[in-house]
Amino acid sequence: MPKIELLAPVGSFASLQAAIKAGCDSVYFGVHQLHMRARSAHNFSLEELTEVVKICKKAKVKTHITLNCLLYDHDLILMRKIIDNAKSKGVDALIVQDAAAISYAQEIEMQIHGSTQLSISNFESLKFYAKYFDTIVLARELDLKTIKYICNKIKEEQIKGPSGKLVKIEIFGHGALCIAQSGRCQMSILQANASAQRGACLHECRKKYRIIEDETGKELMMDNEFIMSPKDLCTLPFLDQVVDTGISVLKIEGRGRSADYVDTVIRVYRQALDSIEQEKFSQHKVDKWMKELEKVYNRGLCDGYYLGKPLPDFSCDSGNKSSEEKTYIGQIQHYYDKAKIAEINVSAHSLAKGDRIVIIGNTTGVIYSQVESMMERDKFVEKSGKSSLITIPLDKKVRHNDKVYVVRERKILNSKF
Repeated sequence: MPKIELLAPVGSFASLQAAIKAGCDSVYFGVHQLHMRARSAHNFSLEELTEVVKICKKAKVKTHITLNCLLYDHDLILMRKIIDNAKSKGVDALIVQDAAAISYAQEIEMQIHGSTQLSISNFESLKFYAKYFDTIVLARELDLKTIKYICNKIKEEQIKGPSGKLVKIEIFGHGALCIAQSGRCQMSILQANASAQRGACLHECRKKYRIIEDETGKELMMDNEFIMSPKDLCTLPFLDQVVDTGISVLKIEGRGRSADYVDTVIRVYRQALDSIEQEKFSQHKVDKWMKELEKVYNRGLCDGYYLGKPLPDFSCDSGNKSSEEKTYIGQIQHYYDKAKIAEINVSAHSLAKGDRIVIIGNTTGVIYSQVESMMERDKFVEKSGKSSLITIPLDKKVRHNDKVYVVRERKILNSKF
């Protein structure tokens, strides 16, 4: 069975480190504002691009820049500059949808992948786009049967991309779903003149709506008021069926989410993919992994369109439904390597012995630990003050200014999740 490439979302340097340490094979990220998460994720600069590529090459992780938004004439200079830099600095590929970016990338022989925004939904469309792309991200509304048919036809008819190799198929495996066809939504631009196709989605679909008939004033009966807000996609329970379709790349959505989200989701899917490869995938493991996925940000989890549903499941309320939440405590002041002791400047909330913590930093990535003991002013204490300098034993290296959070079970009142 061919190894499935696990593609991780990166919206910050902390997320980059988290993704690499959790076991991803490749990462994707935006540079400047020309991508679909321009408002919700860190926009890496061209100067930072050098460092990102350096980190990834050292870890043998591939890099992909998302240049996947619609482009206007005033964007073309920056678009060319990003592509030129991507090639010169050794970025592996660009994810694009606009013909201007496709044309220029081909002109300078930069490898490109076809974005899901192109809504490639059938084999004939794939054959047309194969002349441009070595990897194609299929439309998000396809079921597994259709995906498997397309993958089989690629092998049967030997459909090759510009590199001369068979076209690879990439699909989304986990993360936010959009009610619009492959995310091509117009709600934000219609209601607030902020285009989702330019990376400025305001998540209008996540709000409450009622449908009222003007003439009589009668309201259409709905099962809830969040009638355009799908739950998040989760393929873990049937990941073995996903792998069986013949895809090459499993993509995790989440460039706008936190580093601990990236750490947990990539770690779980890495373990699951490895289990499938080793023929050790089981329901017992799925149950355990699902509990891990439910700890981090989600709007509820569903199977999307993959199992043949005409629409995904919808959220019944707004916001985060994770089973755990983190509270900011303070920052790392110093780490003593030989003693393996971390000094924490507690500045927001108190910290207690027994607390589970997560430490997040641009170089550190994400580290979870439990406070087994704690000292303040050279004395062991059970609990710190809200403003104090304390030390705790910590096996893994952390760094000055890394952020420290306490992780606790989330109290969900009247939740339908």
